[in-house]
Amino acid sequence: MVRVSGLASGMDIDELVKSMMQAERIPMDKLTQKKQYTEWQRDDYRSMNTALLELDRLITDGVGMQKSFNKKTVTVSNPDTLSVRNINSTTDFSGTIEVEKLATAANMISTEKAGIKDPTVTLSGSFVNKSITITAINKDGVLEASKPITFEATDTLDSFIAKINSQSNVTVFYDKVSEKFSFTAKNTGDGEIVLSGDEIVNDLLKMEGVTVNRGVDAILKYNGLVINRPSNTFTINGAEITLKKVTTDPVTFSSTADVDAILDTVTKFVEKYNEVIEKIKNKTNETKYRSFAPLTAEQKKELTEDEVKLWEEKAKSGTLKNDSTLKSLLTTMRSSLYTSVSGVAGVNALAAIGISTTSNYLDGGKLTINEDKLRAAIAEDPNAIYQLFMANGEKQGEQGLARRLRSDLKTAMTTITEKAGKASSVNNTFTIGKLLNNLDSRISTFEAKLTKLESRYYSQFTAMEKAIQKANSQSASLMQYFS
Repeated sequence: MVRVSGLASGMDIDELVKSMMQAERIPMDKLTQKKQYTEWQRDDYRSMNTALLELDRLITDGVGMQKSFNKKTVTVSNPDTLSVRNINSTTDFSGTIEVEKLATAANMISTEKAGIKDPTVTLSGSFVNKSITITAINKDGVLEASKPITFEATDTLDSFIAKINSQSNVTVFYDKVSEKFSFTAKNTGDGEIVLSGDEIVNDLLKMEGVTVNRGVDAILKYNGLVINRPSNTFTINGAEITLKKVTTDPVTFSSTADVDAILDTVTKFVEKYNEVIEKIKNKTNETKYRSFAPLTAEQKKELTEDEVKLWEEKAKSGTLKNDSTLKSLLTTMRSSLYTSVSGVAGVNALAAIGISTTSNYLDGGKLTINEDKLRAAIAEDPNAIYQLFMANGEKQGEQGLARRLRSDLKTAMTTITEKAGKASSVNNTFTIGKLLNNLDSRISTFEAKLTKLESRYYSQFTAMEKAIQKANSQSASLMQYFS
């Protein structure tokens, strides 16, 4: 439809329609503002869930892991001859070691030239489509035969060696200058390398005359007991021992808890817990400024960038004020941490290791550490601290503090996810998303209504303009007639 804008009446029709539509848009603006506020609330819930998840993961990877409290400082009287490190021993250990013989790997060295000048060239001969089987020590110190390894028509010497190296317990090296092979077992231990497959062994590798060196086990005295091991690195009672040299005198070793490393683990947990407490407390106590609604697009045009920023700081405030899920979480977390663990001997409460709440009640139950007391508790029995955090009792009172805390976090995160979803969630799968879908539908309906209303206004003004124009034309004709 052609719009006639004030040519006959002299009125600014566009401005009149705009003013009339501004009043009609007020309900629409309220819907848009409500949608914006709901999106801010959704994002704040998700931000809170991220913080809770970070605490949960820190527990899982920190105080929730046995190995975090197994960290030990091991002292060895002669570190040039051997090293000792803790793997999973929960108690301190000590002893003496005398190394009589180091474990070695078996090897074979060919004495006859293979006659292959270029190992990258495709070969042909009676050995094509024939196989070789190689028996050697495996990682467990047991002689193991490989599956048959076939020399195919497309193979070069290099590609066939690569097959052997990847499919057996030996490493093969070919020196194209001397044209000879060296076979070395990948693992040390008592045993020889045995090659089966005459066509490959004799025709290709020329290994009929070879120098054979048998691999041997390591022999040592551990606390006076003579033992053999196929490798120079092995584990005894949760400690990994690596032999480096034969010894002339007994080597002593002993372990103590790595107090600094364990202290750091516990400290990080306390810091993250306090960070979450602070975040929850701040968001649930945040002031809600009801007179600061989200700005409409038109309102933003009338303000400077700084003014918009200051306004929206107030408008976004209080989205989670007095939220029942978060308030309840604060209460349950405090209860979980401050209630002693029944059925655990010795250390059964945070206070016993120097961790307590701050003296300022406004902190909301944050924790503080008496470092000297915590260090002493770690040095005395780090495993007791692990049990304090992760004891696995049937009843809640018998469960470790961190185990209880993780349960509290999981419950809260599930509730928040049901309410606010995740970044990957579809709107119709969570409560706020459904509300946003409803608002979008109402906004879309209202926009269509406004479009029709604006068209109607223009139609009415156009009709008025045409009527005025017709009246003016009739008046002009009469004036001309009378004149």
